[in-house]
Amino acid sequence: MTLPIGIVACSAEGAALCYRTIVHEGAQRLGRYAHPEIAFHSISFAEYQQAIDRDDWPAVGALMLRSAHRLAQAGAAFLICPDNTIHQAMSCVEPQSPLPWLHIARVVADEAASRGFHRIGLLGTRWLVRSNVYPDALRARGLDFLRPADADREAINRVIMDELVCGRFTPEGTAVHQQVIGRLKEQGCDAVVLGCTEIPLIIGDANSPLPTLDSTRLLARAALHSALAG
Repeated sequence: MTLPIGIVACSAEGAALCYRTIVHEGAQRLGRYAHPEIAFHSISFAEYQQAIDRDDWPAVGALMLRSAHRLAQAGAAFLICPDNTIHQAMSCVEPQSPLPWLHIARVVADEAASRGFHRIGLLGTRWLVRSNVYPDALRARGLDFLRPADADREAINRVIMDELVCGRFTPEGTAVHQQVIGRLKEQGCDAVVLGCTEIPLIIGDANSPLPTLDSTRLLARAALHSALAG
């Protein structure tokens, strides 16, 4: 007996990668074509972005809760959100949620601690990188972190928002990420969080100057584990 997973989607590419990971790795655990039941709800990304642009995180949380209630009605047992940026609204969401959540940054921090990393570079949108979503989770596990310089944050944000969330993957966008990760390595980081769920579509251990913490797949695997554990 597996528990049904509820996915609160925001941007499409990261949500799709999370879904595919659960499905394909579920088959590795359960047998050919098998995976836990998954309910998926997506409000227009434009609605989220309008609230983010206003720096209105309670409004972001309200959108997440709309999805949470739909997924509870659909039979989900717990929820995940494969979008790092909107985790800034979780303090508004969790107290009112009809279902429990797996928190993406806590999942990543657990993995970083288990792999013995000490200083983690943060990649993601400019809203995510300036927030305390990852610093709070990493500090709770006794880990240090480093944010990129302002110019690097803006360069990464441009690639994410103009390319990755639109399904555009270019060599130039990959190179921007590699250069920023290289600078984080020079400043003493021993791993990097891919803290936008689309970044793993262009960056991974094979082409990164630092070991990567793939937030999208780590969240998917944590959800799969929870579903199978019952």
